[in-house]
Formats: sequence, structure tokens, C-alpha cells
Amino acid sequence: MAERTLIIIKPDGVQRHLAGRIIARFEQKGLKLVAAKLMQISQELARQLYAVHRGKPFYEGIVKYLCSAPTLVTVWQAEGVIKMTRKMIGATFGYEAEPGTIRGDFGCSQRYNLVHGSDSPESAQSEIGLFFRPDEIVDYELADADWLYGRND
Repeated sequence: MAERTLIIIKPDGVQRHLAGRIIARFEQKGLKLVAAKLMQISQELARQLYAVHRGKPFYEGIVKYLCSAPTLVTVWQAEGVIKMTRKMIGATFGYEAEPGTIRGDFGCSQRYNLVHGSDSPESAQSEIGLFFRPDEIVDYELADADWLYGRND
């Protein structure tokens, strides 16, 4: 099976009407959307997601930020999807992210950063499990998969 990653369009991305444009970038790249839900993330769930940062000075702030408004939580699938999406998302904050990345094109904040993306296969598996049951992830083939992934041998 191809690799999966969790991508969250954070409160600022939803509030600024960027969810469709962000999704379009991943679709245009050729990644397969296999799960999505619009939700208000609870403090408990945000604390679980960001548990690796517990005790750091910014921890309480990122928990509060993630819970401040609705988010669009998604799962994407493709070979190498984690590495690809991390490159597409860009540096942590928009003011230092390269043009052409999601954060570089849509963000200038030194506090909010539009998107969360898993940083490893282990974190992706854990993070996906926080938000989705296995039966909420749809396994299917893209009609253009042979063209996208070079399987026309």
C-alpha cells in the first residue's frame, strides 16, 4: 500500500477561505484524497496531536490556536506522500517560507501557519488514528493512476 499522511487545514486556512485552494494543490500534484472531515478540534484532541511539544513554551498557544475555529482534517495517499507534502507546505511560518509553497504563497504570519502535515510514517500512522477510524478511510484507485505514477509499462 502507498504511504499515507495527515494534513490539517488549520483554523486560519479555513477562516481565510483557503481550504479549496490548498486541497487543489495536493490534487494537482497527483495525491489521492482518502479521507476528510470538517471539525472543531477539542482541547483534548489537540493536546494528543501536539503531545511531542508538551512542556515547550509554545505548547499552550498551539493547542489554543488549533481549537479556535473549525479545521479540515484530511488523509492523503501516494508513494512518498510525506516527503512531497512537507515540501509543498514549506517552512513553518509564511514569513520565511519559499514562494511556491503553501505557506510561502498564502501566509505571512509569524504565529499562524495554515497547515499541519505529518513529519514521518510513524507520526502519520499515529495522527491519522487520532482523527479517523479505519472504516472512514476510503481505498480506491484513481482513474489516471497509471499516468500519475508512471505505471504504463
